[in-house]
Amino acid sequence: MSEASLILNREGHAGTILMNRPKALNALDIGMIRDFAAAIAQWKDDAAVKLVLLEGAGGRAFCAGGDVRAVREAAIAGDRAPVEAFFTEEYAVNEGIALFPKPWVSLIDGVCMGGGIGLAIHNGPRVVSEHALLAMPETAIALFPDVGTSHILPRLPGKLGTWLALTGARLSGADCVHAGLATHYVLRENFPALRAALVETGDAGVIERFAAPLPAASFAPHRALIDEAFAQDSVLGIIAVLEKAGGEWAEAQVKILRRMSPTSLSVSLELLKRGAGMNLRQCLDEELKLTRTVVHDHPDFREGVRSVLVDKDGKPAWTPATLEAVDKAAVLKLFS
Repeated sequence: MSEASLILNREGHAGTILMNRPKALNALDIGMIRDFAAAIAQWKDDAAVKLVLLEGAGGRAFCAGGDVRAVREAAIAGDRAPVEAFFTEEYAVNEGIALFPKPWVSLIDGVCMGGGIGLAIHNGPRVVSEHALLAMPETAIALFPDVGTSHILPRLPGKLGTWLALTGARLSGADCVHAGLATHYVLRENFPALRAALVETGDAGVIERFAAPLPAASFAPHRALIDEAFAQDSVLGIIAVLEKAGGEWAEAQVKILRRMSPTSLSVSLELLKRGAGMNLRQCLDEELKLTRTVVHDHPDFREGVRSVLVDKDGKPAWTPATLEAVDKAAVLKLFS
């Protein structure tokens, strides 16, 4: 028998969860999502469980996100039921983590993207190592920031959340603490001792003993420009500010934005504007509505996943091909 994709245990004062699909960078499938839901239900009222400890197996990733290849295959087949089940149940887990009445400690060492962020961000503490790499790369596959991040990203300092959502910028562990995505920075070599202390004590406060000095944020020199550019009302407005500023970093951001799905960029920006005024449940409901139209009714999602994850040619043919050709009314229709 193959080992379970999600390994649940009781150790000391902790309920422990190990995401165990290392070859797939611990990407979430529907079975793992259902096991998460079961663990939440089982442990939330169990007085013997003082905290939950969440990790990824294999040393390369915490969780690289949801299994969007499977979602794409269902969309191509015109099969809405598995897509609806995947996102509905995943978002229910995100809310369950947010409402979980005890510390939900994520030990993030390696890649953590998309759905992986959704498993960590709504509770805490969130501990990152120097090998952590976090990103919301959805616009590259023509999706949008989901798993409740439409609630979280607008609430990060300045316009960091909009920058991360649109460009898919990758943040190091230290950067994540500066940005508000993580709470503690602990060196990888100290993770085993930290884990042992959490299990033994059931006290998330012990993390402070293991925290390392925080290096400066790599994005610090660009903060003023990020806040100015990504406060604009449209993606073309953002690009105009970046082009006016000039310089190597700004030019790189423009190049990235021009590479992403124009529709997805426009949808994501609109979603974050809405998310800034909504609670988590409202954001999850809005995201769920969007999955139905973006996944099934627009060609870009299938094309983006093909380009990035299936054929890996990095040559998506977007519809429409440019930001200039995006119809605002068509974007807003995807929300209805």
